[in-house]
Amino acid sequence: MTLSKVFKSIVFVCICFGANAQFSISGVVKIRKSNNPTQGCRVSLNAGSPSTVTDANGRFVFNDLQSGAYQLQTLFPEFQSVKQDVVISDQNIELEILLDTLYKTLDEVVVSQKKSDFGFTRMRAVENMGIYEGKKTEVILPEQLVANLATNNARQVFSRVAGLNIWENDGAGLQLSIGGRGLDPNRTSNFNVRQNGYDISADALGYPESYYTPPIEAVGKIQIVRGAASLQYGTQFGGLINFEMKKPIQDKKIELVARQSVGSFGFYNTFTSASGTLKKLSYYTFFQYKKSEGWRPNSSLNSVNYYADIDYKFTENTSIGLDFTHSDYLAQQPGGLTDAMFAADPRQSNRERNWFKVNWNLWAVHFDHKFNPSNEFNLRVFGLSAYRYSLGFRPNRVASVDDNSARDLIKGDFLNWGAEARYLKRYFVGDKLFVFLLGGRYYDGFNHSVQGLGSTGKDADFKFSNFNEGIANDYRFPNNNASLFIENIFYLTDKFSVTPGIRYEYIHTKAEGFYGSIQFDLAGNIISASRTDEVRNNGRQFVLGGVGLSYKPTPHLEIYNNISQNYRSITFSDMRTANPSAVIDPNLKDEKGYSLDLGLRTYETTFYNFDVSAFYLNYNNRIGEVQFADASNRVLRRRGNIGQAVIMGLESYGEVDFLRITNPKNQNLSAVVFGNAAFIHSKYKKSEIAGIVGKKVEFVPNVNLKTGLRVGYKKLKGSFQYTYLTEQFTEATNAREGGVSAVVGIIPSYYIMDLSLSYEFKKIKLEGNVNNLTNNFYFTRRATGYPGPGILPSDGRSFFLSFQVKI
Repeated sequence: MTLSKVFKSIVFVCICFGANAQFSISGVVKIRKSNNPTQGCRVSLNAGSPSTVTDANGRFVFNDLQSGAYQLQTLFPEFQSVKQDVVISDQNIELEILLDTLYKTLDEVVVSQKKSDFGFTRMRAVENMGIYEGKKTEVILPEQLVANLATNNARQVFSRVAGLNIWENDGAGLQLSIGGRGLDPNRTSNFNVRQNGYDISADALGYPESYYTPPIEAVGKIQIVRGAASLQYGTQFGGLINFEMKKPIQDKKIELVARQSVGSFGFYNTFTSASGTLKKLSYYTFFQYKKSEGWRPNSSLNSVNYYADIDYKFTENTSIGLDFTHSDYLAQQPGGLTDAMFAADPRQSNRERNWFKVNWNLWAVHFDHKFNPSNEFNLRVFGLSAYRYSLGFRPNRVASVDDNSARDLIKGDFLNWGAEARYLKRYFVGDKLFVFLLGGRYYDGFNHSVQGLGSTGKDADFKFSNFNEGIANDYRFPNNNASLFIENIFYLTDKFSVTPGIRYEYIHTKAEGFYGSIQFDLAGNIISASRTDEVRNNGRQFVLGGVGLSYKPTPHLEIYNNISQNYRSITFSDMRTANPSAVIDPNLKDEKGYSLDLGLRTYETTFYNFDVSAFYLNYNNRIGEVQFADASNRVLRRRGNIGQAVIMGLESYGEVDFLRITNPKNQNLSAVVFGNAAFIHSKYKKSEIAGIVGKKVEFVPNVNLKTGLRVGYKKLKGSFQYTYLTEQFTEATNAREGGVSAVVGIIPSYYIMDLSLSYEFKKIKLEGNVNNLTNNFYFTRRATGYPGPGILPSDGRSFFLSFQVKI
């Protein structure tokens, strides 16, 4: 009887022990593509209770679990959440969990695009310490284009970006002039232009014009963030254009690329780059020399570009790098033409003493540190030392014969530096992922501008003659800017996100110097000169806001909406540059307004790709030019605040590889049809100037179209492009005739056709280009000063051949 009780007790204890046995669920979380472990990944059971995070080896463990059913879930920034059912019966559970990226990474996009030769994509929601969720962005991949890269041909390189208005008066691609949505294209001054994330314009506040353009042969990506999406980069209406240079190659100690290009009108271009990685040190550098005689007489040029990027990686999470850029070129300016001169012979030139010289030196130090997978920090310190000199005979009457008198000389010297820091944090609220961006920027700019009489010779002599008496103005423009910006992505559901942003700006600009008036006798001698000293201070501060919305009904389709305030400060240098055909309003005010985007786009990049969006731009105090007659009946231009301009339209881009769709198994054959069309309506709604209300806004063609075909068979590729723009006005009264100065008037509609071919064989690549296939005579710009004034004809038909070797 006693033994029986003992036995029953043992059985009862065993049963109780089995019922209350404790088990564990453990495992490792890795990234599927790289098989690397994830540190800081949140792993939870049964909707968050309990939860833990993975260690440096990607491991996690849940102890003291009873038998039963559990649901395990992972949460890791920018990776898809994994849900897995786990049943514990009578043993511990060991798991291996592989995570897939939430969005296509740039590398994956590049591989897909090489198959279809798209050469175009968009920025991810979070990339390079920036937030782009729900924003209108484009990324151009130059190496995948079949285009004339040796001449930086902008209409080919930027053909995938809808609505851009491109001025073409520089056949060698020395300067980039891009506008859009009614913004003045002059040296891309309405965009924040950067290289590797830092400013490259003359003076970001006082003189935001870009005289240096990176050689496209050395550019890895061109990132474009449009107006309503760029609070983190500034206040400007245009948005951001960032040239990201090629990165050092990681799997070689040295790789050499040599390119030689020749073309019509004495064009020659040599480009050589070296790249590699030595343990923790990596580098990329290039040298470029370019020369041309030009399509028109008196348009020769010589250009030298040098760039070096050296990076050192202390650890996997910490790195530092140094960039240096030098650009130097001298260009002869053939001058502008009147409408009659252009009609008679667009290749003529009556100016042989006009010159333009640029010397640009950029440096930047960047420091990157990743505290953990959820917290990153970046600091860029950058600077510019540069000058631009212009020299020439430029009377109000463009047809006037050069009388060999003293030439007008303008010197601009720039010395700027700045620093920009960013902190990016990914965090969770419950099971929802949020992304927070905090940034600050300080910028110190200095511009010294002197204008007066130069020599009477023909050569590029940039020295003032009779310095004390012959100076028309001499100004120094110091300025300071400090800003803070915050953005945050709130992923409210798996498909819907809201991204608000705010930016605080403090701007202080100052002008100190003098302007004068010089009188001449009939022999061209100075008989009197007056001088007026002037000091101006202008400090202001303000806050701008914006918000973006994104809805993704499917993994490959997105509806986006973004609205943002914009602001553009006036530049004192523009106000005091003497021009024989212009009058400046001394009461110029800063420009203000807002931008709105609403669009539908796809993330499918293998067979098709599209982005269709509507935009609305409200532009208050828009600065522009109005033609008028003075007391002597001379036709002049007055530059000042025109009024409120409203610009709205539809921008669309689409492409489809119809051969890949019909025969996806044949990876050797591709035929991509693409179309890029913008339909824009614009008008002035309010103005204090008589006759302006209801007029069209300048630099706005109603139709802007680029379309074409890209074909490929194995390593042989070809591209045909057709470009068409309707007519556009150059000033606010919508004057159609240019008159004797030709600086105002209509820019007629025009079209251009381009043809390009390329073939790769092992380490050798051959490229051929025919620009302006039909040899059309057209122009895209009426210059108000240099390199005119007057009509600047674009190049006629030209041929180019490039040879590349990669070792």
